[in-house]
Amino acid sequence: MYVFFISGIEEGVDVVIEASSVRLWGLFINSLKGGKQMDKQFTEVERLYVEPKITIVGAGPGDPDLISVKGVKALKTADVIIYDALVDEELLNYVPKEATRVYVGNPSGDENFSQPTVNQLMVDYALNFGHVVRLKGGDLFVFGRGYEELDFAASYSIETAIVPGISSAISVPGLQGIPVTHKGGSDSLWILSGTDGDGKLNPEFRDAAASKATVVVLLGYDQLHDIVEIYKSVGKGRLPAAVIQNGSMKNEKVAIGLVNTIEEVAKEEAIDNTGPVLLVFGQTVSLHKSFYHILDFLEGQQY
Repeated sequence: MYVFFISGIEEGVDVVIEASSVRLWGLFINSLKGGKQMDKQFTEVERLYVEPKITIVGAGPGDPDLISVKGVKALKTADVIIYDALVDEELLNYVPKEATRVYVGNPSGDENFSQPTVNQLMVDYALNFGHVVRLKGGDLFVFGRGYEELDFAASYSIETAIVPGISSAISVPGLQGIPVTHKGGSDSLWILSGTDGDGKLNPEFRDAAASKATVVVLLGYDQLHDIVEIYKSVGKGRLPAAVIQNGSMKNEKVAIGLVNTIEEVAKEEAIDNTGPVLLVFGQTVSLHKSFYHILDFLEGQQY
């Protein structure tokens, strides 16, 4: 909310007003000049006043059909939609035609789309236009930085709402027939980022590799070689592994192999870092339909 302080409108009178936009400030000034039109002008100011609100919506792993019904309802009531590169633009069809659309790209490596910039955009648009829907890929709180956005909005006392999204960490393997837990195969799940807060290889990989858990890695394709070496160092070169790019989308690419072979298979499948990539390590990968020929190969090596 913008706060304006005016002195000397009338002798000995100071006025402080709050307005949600510069346009409202202009209407206020015109009302002071308008004499008999003052009531009319203030009526227009009141009509233009907006109640700021920010709804943060998880869009799911990529397929636009995987957004929740509640997420679609939020989009339909948006005055402003702020969306990033991981969101299928087909979802914008749910947004009112008169709503403002703001693309903030991928925060990685572009200062124009840095998290602080996006945070401020959300607040500014909410104060000036009303209901802002921040549409984010995956789920808000699985490496989605959703809490940072909520916390920033709260610092301006703006009402917020949360609509969870389907996390790619579970859904993308699941769509490939790879359960992240399975009785007799894996009783636990680790979800790790490829790097820590300083951009170095996540130190938790050593503990994860030593466990029997299914390990899902987000934002970690550049670290694939280092992760593979950690698994090899604990004697797990034959552990099933998968690399999935653009999961749930039409241009999805999938590599299924072993820790010993997964780097080569990923290259054969032309997987790169131009789209979201997810890594999976664990026995449940062996349930993928294409893993059976790998099992035949391994059994043949035993004789």
